[in-house]
Amino acid sequence: MSMPVLSTAVFRSASGDLSLHRESMYREGMLKLLAIKDSDIRILTLEQSRDAVDKGLHSGGAFSAILPMVTLFYGGFLRLDVEDPTRRGQDIFTLSKGHAVAAMASIYAELGYFSADVLKNSRSHSSLLNGHPGPVLPGVHIATGPMGQGIGVAEGFAVAGKRSPRFDSYCMVGDGELQEGSCWEVIMYASQHNLENLCVLVDRNNGQLDIHDRMLYPMPPLADVFRSFGWNAFNVDATSFDGVFDALTAFRYGPRNGRPTVIVCNSKKGFGAFSDFLNKHKVTVPDALFAQEVEMQQKQRTARVTEFLELLNRVAGDESLHELLLQAAAGMNLAVDDSSDFLRQVIGPVQTRRVPRRDKQIRYDAAALPKLDRNKSYSAAEMVTAGMKVFARDPRVVSIDSDLASTSGLESGIAAVDQARALNAGVAEANMMLMSEGFAALGYNTWCSTFCPFFNWQVLRRIAVGHQERLEAMEAADGWLSEGHGLDITFLATAANFETRTNGATHMGNDDATTFDAVAHLKIIDVSCPQQMLSIMKWVMEGNKGLVYVRVMRTPSAVLYDGDYEFEYGKGNVLRQSESDRAIVISSGRGVHEALAAADLCEKAGVNVMVVDMPSVDDDLLLRLYETGLPIFFAEQNNGYLWQNFLKVLYRHRSSARLDSLNRVFTVNTLDADGNKQFIHSATYEELVEVFGLTPAKIAATVQQAVAHG
Repeated sequence: MSMPVLSTAVFRSASGDLSLHRESMYREGMLKLLAIKDSDIRILTLEQSRDAVDKGLHSGGAFSAILPMVTLFYGGFLRLDVEDPTRRGQDIFTLSKGHAVAAMASIYAELGYFSADVLKNSRSHSSLLNGHPGPVLPGVHIATGPMGQGIGVAEGFAVAGKRSPRFDSYCMVGDGELQEGSCWEVIMYASQHNLENLCVLVDRNNGQLDIHDRMLYPMPPLADVFRSFGWNAFNVDATSFDGVFDALTAFRYGPRNGRPTVIVCNSKKGFGAFSDFLNKHKVTVPDALFAQEVEMQQKQRTARVTEFLELLNRVAGDESLHELLLQAAAGMNLAVDDSSDFLRQVIGPVQTRRVPRRDKQIRYDAAALPKLDRNKSYSAAEMVTAGMKVFARDPRVVSIDSDLASTSGLESGIAAVDQARALNAGVAEANMMLMSEGFAALGYNTWCSTFCPFFNWQVLRRIAVGHQERLEAMEAADGWLSEGHGLDITFLATAANFETRTNGATHMGNDDATTFDAVAHLKIIDVSCPQQMLSIMKWVMEGNKGLVYVRVMRTPSAVLYDGDYEFEYGKGNVLRQSESDRAIVISSGRGVHEALAAADLCEKAGVNVMVVDMPSVDDDLLLRLYETGLPIFFAEQNNGYLWQNFLKVLYRHRSSARLDSLNRVFTVNTLDADGNKQFIHSATYEELVEVFGLTPAKIAATVQQAVAHG
C-alpha cells in the first residue's frame, strides 16, 4: 500500500522546515502538477471515443468529473494497494455516477490496475470496459450507473471501515442522480451513525441527460442541504484545483468530528473541453473534431509543463523542496528522468494481479446450535435469533434490517454477540440492500431482511449484475478475482405467502417469488419448517452461496424434519409416500403443512397421496414425479412459483417428456380464475386459505375429485 504524493498537510514534517513560504511553494507546485495530470487524463479519455465500438463518449459528465477525480487520486489523499485492490485496510473509491467511467478508466489504466489496451474498443461485447463500471474491470468493486446507488454501497464500506483495520470511503455522485430518493436514505443514515470516514464528492455540473445545461427542476443549495442533515459541507469551484484540493486536505488530514463530509464541486458539463460539442451528455466525436481537440489539449499540457518548470527554477536553491516536488511528479506518473521528454506521461505498468482466494466458510460450534423438539412449534425468527447467537461469533457475519427486525430475528441474534454488526437502516429498504452489498464486497457473510414485497427490484437487479461480473472475473483465465470473491448476501424475506395476514394488499407476499425469479443468479428458497430454517443457515455459512432469497413464515409452525436433516439447494423432499399413492401434492412454506393435513383426510377417504416439500426448484425430482403418471397438484400460497418453474423444466426437456400428459397437472394458487396474476387483500390466514381453496379440506376435495374422474 502506498500514498506516493505528499499532501501539503504533511509537507512540513517531511521537509523538516516549518516555513509557510516553502509550504506555499510546495502547494503551488502540487496544483501545477495536477493541472498537467488533468491534461493527461483528458487526452486518454478523448482517445476512448476514437477507439470505442460506437465512437461514443459520455463526454459531459466524464469531463466535469476529471478535475475532482484527478485531485483525489493524484493529490496524496488515497491509500491504495493497486497490486491487491481487495486487501482490507486501504481506502475505497466508488464511482456512483457510472457515466463518468471513461475518466475513471483512464486513471485506473495509468495507475496500473489494467493495461491501457483495455481503453480501446470499449462498450463492445468483448471488452472489459463497458458504458458503466463493474467488477469485470480490475480494481472496481461494484457495478454502478446513474441510479443513485453507489453512494449507499460506499456508505456500507464506511461502516465497515470504522472497524479494524480502519479506512476511508470516497464516493463521487452526480447532481442528477441526487434526484434519486435512495441517495437521501444514505445521507440521513450516514450522519446519524457518525460516518466521519465517508467523503462524497458531488459533481455539480448543472445538467443531466435530457437537458445538458440545466437540471430538469431547480435544486436547492446542496451544501446547505447536506449541512441540514448533519454533514460537513464544502462548496468549491471545481473549474480550478484549489478548492477541491483544500477540501480534500481538510477531510483527509483535518480533525474528525463524527460527521461525514461532502464536497460540492461546482462546474458544468463538458468542463475542460475546448469544443462545446463535448458539453452534451453523450456524443459521437467526428474524426476532425477529435484531432482538433487532442491537439489543443496537448498544447495546453505543454504550457502547463512550462509553468511547472519555471517553478522548479524558482526553487532550485532549495534542494529539499526541489526534490519533494520531483517526488510528487513521479508519484503522479510523470517521468522525472533526464530525457528531453521531461514530465512525459507514464502509463502503468500493470500492477494488479489475481488477488488471493477468500476463505468464506463461517466457523462455529455446531454443538451450541439449538436442538428442536418435534412436539413443539417454533417461528423462523426464533431459529434465526438462536442460530445467529452461534454463527455471529465469527466476526464476518453481519446483518442489516429495515425497521422490521422483530420479524426476522437477525438483529437480536447478532446483537447478542456484537451489536456493531447488527445494523438497522430504518424505513429505507434500498439503503439496507446497498449497505449489504458493501459488506459482501468486502467478504462478509451478509444478511438483510424486510417483508417480502419491500425488497427493491432496481437495487436487487444491479447487485446481481455486479455479482455476475465478479463471477466472470473469477472464471476468466486472466481475471483479477479468485475463488471466494463473489457476493454472499442472504435476503431474509419475512411474511411470505399468506403470512402477512391482516395487513394491506401492499404488504402481501404472494407475488415476490414469481417477480424475483427473473433476476439472474438469485437462489429462491421457501422455508416450511424451523429445522429446515436452521439447516439453511448452516448451508449459507458454508460460504460462496451467492445471492440467496429466503422466504420465511412469520408465526410458529410444527417441526417437519429431524435434527440430522441437511438442506441442499435445488433438492425437494418427499415427506409422505406409499406404494399405493394415487396423487402427488407439491408445496412449500406453510402450504406443506396444509398438504400433509390434506393427505391425512384423503387417506381416511381411501386415497393415498404423496406429499413433496420443494423449498427450491428440483428439476430432476419434478421430472421423476411427472413420469410416474400420477395426477400432480401444485398447492401454493402464491402466484404459482413452483408450477411456473415446472413448466420451464418440461420445456427444457421437451424432447423426452410426455407433454401430452399435462391434463393431469392441477394448480391451486392465488392466480385468478383465468390464470392471471393478482394481488391479495388483507385477511386472517384462515380466511385466505379458505378463499383460495388451500385449506386441508379443500385441497383434499380437489385431489379426490380429480382422482375420481381420472
